[in-house]
Amino acid sequence: MAVELGDLKAFIVVARAGGFRDGARSGGGSASGLSDAVRRLETQLGVRLLNRTTRSVSLTEAGQGLLDRLAPAISEMEAALDVVNGFRERPAGVLKLNVPVSAARLVLPAIIPDFAAAYPDIRLELVVEDSFVDVLASGCDAGIRYDERLAQDMIAVPIGPRVQRFATAASSAYLDRRGRPQHPRDLMDHACIRNRFSSGTMPDWEYERGDEAVMVDVPASMVVQTGGGVDLGVACAVAGSGIIALFEDWLTPYFETGELEPVLQDWWPAFSGPFLYYPGRRLVPAPLRAFIDFIKARPDGRGANP
Repeated sequence: MAVELGDLKAFIVVARAGGFRDGARSGGGSASGLSDAVRRLETQLGVRLLNRTTRSVSLTEAGQGLLDRLAPAISEMEAALDVVNGFRERPAGVLKLNVPVSAARLVLPAIIPDFAAAYPDIRLELVVEDSFVDVLASGCDAGIRYDERLAQDMIAVPIGPRVQRFATAASSAYLDRRGRPQHPRDLMDHACIRNRFSSGTMPDWEYERGDEAVMVDVPASMVVQTGGGVDLGVACAVAGSGIIALFEDWLTPYFETGELEPVLQDWWPAFSGPFLYYPGRRLVPAPLRAFIDFIKARPDGRGANP
């Protein structure tokens, strides 16, 4: 049975995006063009691949089976064709990265503008989320994660600061009113602004000083979604609603302006910085190879090995 490769790719784009409009945004083209391509494919195969309603698009059982088998094959074919890209004077194409909000805010602003200037023929697409999806299943070339989130079959390259810290902070007005904690366990008597991952996990606050490590399940006066809700949490902390724990780099500007005051600074835990990671058992597309080489060669050491 002969089917058009373009129709297969359109199906993958729509299935991954969860809709024709979102598919058009992520993959280019138009929603109507994607719809026509998927309809042609369904007609040729004689089976419905997508359930469509006015509000959503979902895979049928046949569609899920086709996506599971087809997506890896398409990815490998695109990677094989990309070998030709290596013979160009300047790499070209699309580089799609899946990154957490923290990396998008704290790491990439120091890297992406310079990379874009150095490689104008590469189009960057950044998927910013904190759901820790499979980069290949999501259609991305690579992702940024911390070491505890890295899969064993991935290649990891250091990117960004090699050591980071979690900081705790509150407004001076709040601390004047409620007191300044002297030990992490004192937080049990305070209003705390906590983060919840999209998975539902709400991690305890961790502290360490010398040989002593403490994990505190602090009382939550407010819970915000990790990622999109963090700025709201910070704004509430600035307004005096409670104590917040977040990346030190995220809170540093507020320390500098005096809007927030460090809390338990001697106890802030350090952890290793993020990594760019990508599958080790496939050809590396030329845009991704250019990005890897770029961060490794950065003179400020943000891409150098620790």
